[in-house]
Amino acid sequence: MTEATAAPNELGPAPDPDVRLGAQVHADGTTFTLWAPAAERVELALLGPDGAQRNLDLAHTGEYWTGFVAGIGHGQRYGYRVHGPFDPSHGLRFHPAKLLLDPYARAVDGTLDFASPLIYDSSDGDSAGHVPVGVVVADGEPPPPISRPVPWSETVIYELHTKGFTKLHPDVPEHQRGTYAGLAHPSVINYLTELGITSVELLPIHHFLTEPAIAARGLPNYWGYNTLNYFAPHGPFSSAGSAGEQVAEFKAMVAAFHAAGIEVILDVVYNHTAEGGFDGPTLSFRGIDNRAYYRLTHGGVTYDVTGTGNSVDTSHPQVRRLVMDSLRYWVEEMGVDGFRFDLAVTLIRNERHEVDTVDHPFLAEVAADPVLGRVKLISEPWDVGPFGYQVGNFGTPWSEWNGKFRDSVRDVWRTSSYGVQDLAYRLSGSSDLYGDDGRYPYASINFVTAHDGFTLRDLVSYNHKHNEANREDNRDGTDDNRSWNCGVEGETDDPGVIALRKRQMANLMATLVLSTGVPMITAGDECGRTQYGNNNAYCQDSEISWFDWTLPSTWSDHLGLTKQLLALRAAHPALRQWHYFSGQPVVPGGRKDLSWIAPHGGEMTENDWHDGNLRTIGMFLAGDALRGTDAEGNILTDHSFLLVLNATADAREVVVPDASWAPGYEVVLDTSGSGVTEVEAGARVPLAPRCVVLLRAL
Repeated sequence: MTEATAAPNELGPAPDPDVRLGAQVHADGTTFTLWAPAAERVELALLGPDGAQRNLDLAHTGEYWTGFVAGIGHGQRYGYRVHGPFDPSHGLRFHPAKLLLDPYARAVDGTLDFASPLIYDSSDGDSAGHVPVGVVVADGEPPPPISRPVPWSETVIYELHTKGFTKLHPDVPEHQRGTYAGLAHPSVINYLTELGITSVELLPIHHFLTEPAIAARGLPNYWGYNTLNYFAPHGPFSSAGSAGEQVAEFKAMVAAFHAAGIEVILDVVYNHTAEGGFDGPTLSFRGIDNRAYYRLTHGGVTYDVTGTGNSVDTSHPQVRRLVMDSLRYWVEEMGVDGFRFDLAVTLIRNERHEVDTVDHPFLAEVAADPVLGRVKLISEPWDVGPFGYQVGNFGTPWSEWNGKFRDSVRDVWRTSSYGVQDLAYRLSGSSDLYGDDGRYPYASINFVTAHDGFTLRDLVSYNHKHNEANREDNRDGTDDNRSWNCGVEGETDDPGVIALRKRQMANLMATLVLSTGVPMITAGDECGRTQYGNNNAYCQDSEISWFDWTLPSTWSDHLGLTKQLLALRAAHPALRQWHYFSGQPVVPGGRKDLSWIAPHGGEMTENDWHDGNLRTIGMFLAGDALRGTDAEGNILTDHSFLLVLNATADAREVVVPDASWAPGYEVVLDTSGSGVTEVEAGARVPLAPRCVVLLRAL
């Protein structure tokens, strides 16, 4: 099925693996190498501290341009001028007046002058001084690896923003707040370890820019989903400087996390770049080989499946090499432990722009790469193009953001779901999505909130988005929030509404952490962070987005609940299983590994499953034998647990399974705070409205 008509595209030969691209530092100088197969001439521009330029012609060998410059080393600022035809209607955008950033630069220095016409193709003036440039960085030692890699079955992901997490932290020295060094501060790391986090997922830290249209509104790109370079850590996140110091500071941050046993996962944006659409600035890729780096249609127009104006074309082998080289660099040289791929479906579109989940060479290269084989790979399995929603379709070795988990859990707790069928799939690892292609439950990255959308507190406080601060007349951001304000829009002093909201937050957090799969918590959700109803704070480098460090004390009850949940999950393999349930005993004569319990105390019947009004369900996890083994190969055992959810607005009486299941239970978690501590087998138990109860079999 054809999704769009592609422009003619010569993919060219496979990249030469022996050619090292970028700036390679030697004892007596530096070798510069650029891939620019259609260029007629390439100049290396060496920039002095005063902005003076020294331009040198590079030699041409095949598709590569290279040259050695004696006496040049670490800290040298540079760029390229690429000569060739300028014919935008045919996708050719060469323009030697544009100083271009090396796609393989290890550091980036300088800012973008949004107001200057010199950054656009329409001007013949020299763009030097108006655009960021590359910095030569000598190879260094990578940070020490984490002492014990975190198994998927133990992973708890915490999504945070490098700047926003420490911008207001009172213990971090002021000059380090909002930086890599700030994240490495002992107080910050102690907070994460005490919470129970195993893996931080950093919003984009590849060097990024603000889009000109956003800058014109007087706002920044805060989230960072506008990458300019795929090798350089974002310069403004460095407390030490941007002439290569950001590389060392990033490595030191990774080393600090690793010393605490915490993994570092990067949110990476290989699907588009900061050069924007047809009328965007020429900063790097566009001026080097526009037809190779970007998806184009006839007429040289960018084919956009990302909503940003352009889409990177990973069907081209050299572009794919760029992505793979970048990924390996961040693992081998910068020490990171995994990646979350933004709009990953764009990366598996073929030369006709069609989605290919089976034979796309990007998938094959990732699966075969020995370096990437030892890190975590997570896809955001959608983009905005035709057939872009691909949840469940990435296959091994990928895990995926499970958007269906988010939607189902939100719907259940706002009492708008049809029964509990879909909830049961989400609670038990989403085998309907990931169980048919050789993957395990950890393929499901479970989340209720993320950076994009309401925070957990806002999810129970607002029915509608309130994005006026973004200066787009509240038109931006989704209207499909699946939220419920508990009867009042926004902040309130009503104690009944506040109590209900706190219980709903507890229910959502408990459902997230106790579900099979990998939980992802958005920074601040454990302590009531609010964005005041803004569900699209991408341009809010302000208190709207920053982590408020007064919240952990004022919301200590919810923070304590989150710690309790994560401690339970860590202590009990029955609550974080890494094999799918079969509904059969693991060992002869044992209890079924998973049983669904209806309110009447027996197992769910066909009628129960098709009852659209049913929103009370029990999940019995048998611990006598689990579908997993310890390091010595012995079958794992644990306590048995009964998880009960009542998502209705009314109290419900449920019957606990009889003594053939367990002689009795102790209550280890009750979001209603009923005070009940033990329950006899077969007892009738009143459940408060809207609550989660976790019972441990005696």
